[in-house]
Amino acid sequence: MQTFSENWVQNQLKGVHMKFGHFDNANREYVIERPDTPLPWMNYLGMKDFFGMISNTGSGYAFMIDARKQRITRYRYNGVPIDGGGRYFYVKDESTGTIWSPGWLPVRTPLDFYECRHGQGYTVITGEKDGIRISTRFFVPVDAPMEIWEMDVTNRSGHKKTIDLFSFIEFCLWEALHDATNLQRTLNLGEVEVEGSVIYHKTEYRERRNHFAFFATNAEIVGFDTDRDTFLGLYHGFHDPIAVLEGRCRNSIACGWNPCGAHHIRLTLNPGEVKKINFLLGYGENPENEKFSRKGVLNKKYIRPVIKRFLNRSQSEKAFLRLKKEWDSLLGKFQVQTPMPELDTMVNIWNQYQCYITYAMARSTSYFETGIGRGIGFRDACQDLFGSVHFLPQEKSRQRILDLAAIQWRNGACYHQYQLLDKKGNADVGVGFNDDPPWLILATAAYIKETGDWSILDALADFDNNPNDRAPLYEHLKLSFEYIWKHRGPHQLPLIGRADWNDCLNLTLTQVKPGDTFQADATTADLKDEVGSVPESLMIAAQFVWASKELKRMAEYKKDEAMAKKADRAAKEMIKAIYSAGWDGEWFLRAYDRFGNKIGSKENKEGKIFIEPQAFMGWAGIGIEDGKLEKALNSLRKYLYTEHGIILQQPAYSEYSFYMGEITSYPPGVKENAGIFCHPNGWVVIAECNLGRGENAMEYYKTICPAVREEMSELHRCEP
Repeated sequence: MQTFSENWVQNQLKGVHMKFGHFDNANREYVIERPDTPLPWMNYLGMKDFFGMISNTGSGYAFMIDARKQRITRYRYNGVPIDGGGRYFYVKDESTGTIWSPGWLPVRTPLDFYECRHGQGYTVITGEKDGIRISTRFFVPVDAPMEIWEMDVTNRSGHKKTIDLFSFIEFCLWEALHDATNLQRTLNLGEVEVEGSVIYHKTEYRERRNHFAFFATNAEIVGFDTDRDTFLGLYHGFHDPIAVLEGRCRNSIACGWNPCGAHHIRLTLNPGEVKKINFLLGYGENPENEKFSRKGVLNKKYIRPVIKRFLNRSQSEKAFLRLKKEWDSLLGKFQVQTPMPELDTMVNIWNQYQCYITYAMARSTSYFETGIGRGIGFRDACQDLFGSVHFLPQEKSRQRILDLAAIQWRNGACYHQYQLLDKKGNADVGVGFNDDPPWLILATAAYIKETGDWSILDALADFDNNPNDRAPLYEHLKLSFEYIWKHRGPHQLPLIGRADWNDCLNLTLTQVKPGDTFQADATTADLKDEVGSVPESLMIAAQFVWASKELKRMAEYKKDEAMAKKADRAAKEMIKAIYSAGWDGEWFLRAYDRFGNKIGSKENKEGKIFIEPQAFMGWAGIGIEDGKLEKALNSLRKYLYTEHGIILQQPAYSEYSFYMGEITSYPPGVKENAGIFCHPNGWVVIAECNLGRGENAMEYYKTICPAVREEMSELHRCEP
């Protein structure tokens, strides 16, 4: 079988597009038909607290609530080869000696049949070699913190077969950053216990944790390993473990170094026979005063019944049916039928599914986000609610808004991120992204419009997670408004701060230190000093107008006449400032820099026109009556639109500029320097709809619609 990379080179030369799978709408699944996708194609398991990221080969990792602080298993980002570490199985055929993996990785032996089906909260991976077909369904049940792996082993060969089956996972020592960097400690911590076919990972349980992980199977095992180097062999890899090559585990008990979980199962199958095996990878917790059953021994009283329940196939199948019903209920709340099947596919299934996943973990965990460097993003979480509030249980949306309000400061500024485990603002990143505060108003407005729950305005929320300093949400929203209104620049437009939505447009840099982020270096500029008090954002200006209109409606409901009048007056004054200082004749400017120079103007040599202000003016309804919005969107179409989507800005920056920041650090056409982002493309679709130009909106939508562009998956590389 040719690999993807070999085919990719040939097809690029021929101009031929490749296809790796298809949408199966009847089952609400995406079916991947070959394992060597352009990048690992990920799915997500879990709906509540326990989550897993799983690729089409079974790689990825699991975590409890927080991918940084409570990671269950290891995964190697940007490794060689890619997609290293995960839920691995090895099969050794007794008659031929052939070793293979049902998910292709990590052994990469060519398979006679392969298929991966990504569904909502589950993935099914099937592989066949020499008449043995192994199909495994991975999912997280609604009511338990674990992954369930339901494996069916079928003998399709026509004669009796005996195989050795090995399972393998590698435990993360909980805190993912320390696990990867503080080796002088972590390599001396690892502890496990083994009871029958259950492997318990209890690193740090003896001192500061009351939780543990486990890896279990209901199959009779002939051996196990809990020390990674014993199972793999020091100079071997995931692709050729010494235990598999030799056909036996050594029953190793990890003490420090790298704990793992591996089971050795021997199966003999008659022709047509099916063996059903369950595996569980999960999280357990004990009361602080009941951590041990006797000195040094993990108390298993509470977890044994749970493990027993889900190792039973009839019980795990019931759990899967419950998961399916949960998704039936969520997705069933909004369904469309249109003349465009691709639109139906995305709106009825995949857009809503993606919105739930981003609600659950924002951008904290993906193939490109390691789960270490960030938690839940403030602006991200607010926007995620726009697409999920209609189907989420009301209490989930409500609590997310109150959690976000609780990381706001008394002055109205907001932490840019917070960690899910403790819900505290990320002090390492801090505040100063000035588009954050208005998003809280807009998310609350979206929530009220969908649910009718005006009582949320009276719900109490902390300031900076301080329970002794609280106020009703409505007061938080007014502070968000006041923060922008008080921090305006020379043109009476909002100050940009460290950045707005475009994190790489850093107009307040005062230094650039190797190793720091551009956003970190921007923190040295105060909004009142000579650098921070000048750069202004037209995107935030439009966002503020939109948020002010929403706040006015809330103030009217609260019978707060003074606030209603102030919000109305502020919106009108901001529109005047936009018209007088932000209109460039054919489109809206992007920003002003620290010298008062225009960014996103026809006067600029590079970066003449940007997507964000044109889209946000459309969202806010600015320029509809006098034709300015139509002109701006026409200019956007003329200069930014391509067959592959709308570009962030043009022309791209060809040289680095200290006064522009990170945006100019990327090569032209890459990332924020004139790349194509799906996110703001969606904003333009909304702007065109608000202008009444549905044909344009649909045309733009098709350029970023995965179901439309499925035939050119190799260009996008990521999951459809």
